[in-house]
Amino acid sequence: MEALKKITNNCRHATFLIEKKLIGRLTLRERIFLRIHLFGCGVCQLYQWQTQKINIMVRQLLHGSAAQDAKLDENFKKELQERIEDELNKN
Repeated sequence: MEALKKITNNCRHATFLIEKKLIGRLTLRERIFLRIHLFGCGVCQLYQWQTQKINIMVRQLLHGSAAQDAKLDENFKKELQERIEDELNKN
């Protein structure tokens, strides 16, 4: 059980560093930890790849001409609001 806790804590720290790396610089210690962790963790490798792709797509959307045309469908917004209200009323 303790070994599993250590692994999940390492993955949590690694995903934090992956996110931090997207917005700023990592320290030498953080870069070394992340490199070693990614070498042996396929799940975090996939997380890093997906995070990078999502980041690129969002930047393109926000900076491209599609940003002005990007809107949520009114029916989707209404359904989402109803779901939120239903969940809030459960508590």
